[in-house]
Amino acid sequence: MSKAKRADTQSPAPRGADSHDLIGVHGSIRVHGARVNNLKDVSIEIPKRKLTVFTGVSGSGKSSLVFNTIAAESQRLINETYSTFVQGFMPTLARPEVDVLEGLTTAIIVDQQRMGSDPRSTVGTATDANAMLRILFSRLGKPHVGSPNAFSFNVASVRASGAITVERGAGSKTVKQTFTRTGGMCTHCEGRGAVSDIDLTQLYDDSKSIAEGAFTIPGWKSDSWWTVRTYAESGFLDPDKPIRKFTKKEMQDFLYREPTKVKVEGVNLTYEGLIPKIQKSFLSKDRDAMQPHIRAFVDRAVTFTTCPECEGTRLSEAARSSRIARLNIADACAMQISDLAAWVGGLSEPSVAPLLAALRQTLESFVNIGLGYLSLDRASGTLSGGEAQRVKMIRHLGSSLTDVTYVFDEPTIGLHPHDIQRMNDLLLRLRDKGNTVLVVEHKPETIAIADHVVDLGPGAGTEGGTVCFEGTVEGLRAGGTITGRHFDDRATLKETVRKPAGPLEIRGATTHNLRDIDVDIPLGVLCVITGVAGSGKSSLVHGSMPAGEGVVVVDQGAIRGSRRSNPATYTGLLDPIRKAFAKANGVKPALFSANSEGACPNCNGAGVIFTDLGMMAGVATTCEECEGKRFEASVLDYHFGGRDISEVLAMSVAEAEEFFGAGEARTPAAHTILGRLADVGLGYLSLGQPLTTLSGGERQRLKLATHMAEKGGVYVLDEPTTGLHLADVEQLLGLLDRLVDSGKSVIVIEHHQAVMAHADWIIDLGPGAGHDGGRIVFEGTPTDLVADRSTLTGEHLAAYVGA
Repeated sequence: MSKAKRADTQSPAPRGADSHDLIGVHGSIRVHGARVNNLKDVSIEIPKRKLTVFTGVSGSGKSSLVFNTIAAESQRLINETYSTFVQGFMPTLARPEVDVLEGLTTAIIVDQQRMGSDPRSTVGTATDANAMLRILFSRLGKPHVGSPNAFSFNVASVRASGAITVERGAGSKTVKQTFTRTGGMCTHCEGRGAVSDIDLTQLYDDSKSIAEGAFTIPGWKSDSWWTVRTYAESGFLDPDKPIRKFTKKEMQDFLYREPTKVKVEGVNLTYEGLIPKIQKSFLSKDRDAMQPHIRAFVDRAVTFTTCPECEGTRLSEAARSSRIARLNIADACAMQISDLAAWVGGLSEPSVAPLLAALRQTLESFVNIGLGYLSLDRASGTLSGGEAQRVKMIRHLGSSLTDVTYVFDEPTIGLHPHDIQRMNDLLLRLRDKGNTVLVVEHKPETIAIADHVVDLGPGAGTEGGTVCFEGTVEGLRAGGTITGRHFDDRATLKETVRKPAGPLEIRGATTHNLRDIDVDIPLGVLCVITGVAGSGKSSLVHGSMPAGEGVVVVDQGAIRGSRRSNPATYTGLLDPIRKAFAKANGVKPALFSANSEGACPNCNGAGVIFTDLGMMAGVATTCEECEGKRFEASVLDYHFGGRDISEVLAMSVAEAEEFFGAGEARTPAAHTILGRLADVGLGYLSLGQPLTTLSGGERQRLKLATHMAEKGGVYVLDEPTTGLHLADVEQLLGLLDRLVDSGKSVIVIEHHQAVMAHADWIIDLGPGAGHDGGRIVFEGTPTDLVADRSTLTGEHLAAYVGA
């Protein structure tokens, strides 16, 4: 059993909501014998109504303890209080593997999961700010156009009339009824703000006939039953006539005809116009999941343009005609939230006073949390993980709930040191209202404000899962754990910096909030782009930098893949492993793929059986035949280096690197890929771990390891320190140095002071966020930035290095 080391013998001065404290076990959350994922029989007591920070290296078990044990059990117990009927509509949660969990309260989880990428989901719809604005315009807008629905771009206008039967007493009567609902959706773009336009010249050569091979769509071969032959032999078109000579009716049938059953050489097929067929077969798929040549075709053939009817506002003309103080609802949603808060503050109308107060509070919460630079019409799918997490926090800040357990997953992600103090104040405010606040965090600035610290480790994966320290921040500093030793680590400024090999010129950059910026990004060095959140860093790098051959961009976008995907399949590592197994045993490589011939026939290689329970959530149970190993029994009889394929996939990257590096299992191709994974700090990951379980930081580093194999000259990294422990940042700096020393140019968007101090060149944007930013306030070496101290970044970097 893991015993926590209590470093503080004397209790610290009372902080937080101690007036609420109860006696005994109810004053703390007691966990006994937790064994979820890599936790090794962990037992711990977490004080209630205090701010507790969980820290430790990546993969040490922080999320397993906080999210998968404490928060998961709280949610499961709450779900059980509902009626059986209601529970039928809720996800079925299994009890975490833990002996005792006592003193739990309602858990509210604020994680880094990105918000849905539906184009109709915006910052306003995600936070109820839009709902309040719609009510406001329906009450005060002139001219009056209807109910709040009339201002919603998600509600279409509907008109219907017909006869209905009304039963009264013993008889019934038929009456004519008319139904109307006024919605605010733009009819042209259906509330999306953009329309897709297909370039017909990229689909076919109109000088040729279908028989002559007019189609230029990838995969459309002349002998294909489902594509070309359906058009050629449908009877609607003349296959020998050049397309440009089609009659008006033939052109209509060719491009837009509704699905129609046709017979081609006795085979029943469905004929459909070319435009809807392309939309279904290409545009309905996720662009990132397409094969490269298909993606290139879609990029050529399809352009997304702002809707000409609503000019991108998503709203109908009627909704845009109603105004309050010269602004319509589209203008209000397009404003920077800090400006919108000021505009709402200037409205005074007693009839809607409570509504104005609630809206004002919500908008001010955006500003207080450092998101005042956003606008309510910003698509939620374009928010970064850190921004999405803070948007989710908005609804909890004004909540009157107390005695709730708030669980945060690295809330400082994407925050400039200047903004971290704001976040700390918000966490303390939640605690002071009588709540228990549990935070998984790596940043020393946030660990420092904790009432109680739990440090897990000592290593990652199988080497972690124990509580190394439990106590105060002072006790952590004095303790001998990895976090304690590195807590006061400070990177020093370089004495000498590398000389640039040349400039990457950006001229007249105006993307988003950039103010016609001209800047030269030096090549051949480590260049850091920094500035407060919302200052325009991503707009400069992702939106204004000339794209071209040799530019490798590693962002924090989600890795595409199903639960069958894992680090081995994503990085291409499984290919050399399968070939090595096949060669050693004299069989086919396909046997060693759980997605191919070697799959367990019972679970089809998934390792679990998914039972679809209709309206209830599906249940996953471990496959009894393969015991979760995913392969059929005969495949596991084949060994390589003394291990079967399931044992290899269960190895961590570090174990596998050693296994494939020497001896009879030596496989150079596999060892090279494993070396890259270890270089980016993923040595603890299991080769067969599903991609869906990786954190945002792990996903980005997995992408970085994959891209390191590419022949790029310029690497662009978006906050690579995300999710990294203090001890791992040093390893990342070594990796960046190796990339630059090998002749690459590395451009990093980063807030971490250690990366700034290690840079050869810094470009600082600001001075503020949104329309208060978008300018370059400093460019030069880190030493000059510290000496200058003319920007917020300069002040914080000077304090960090102790200058």
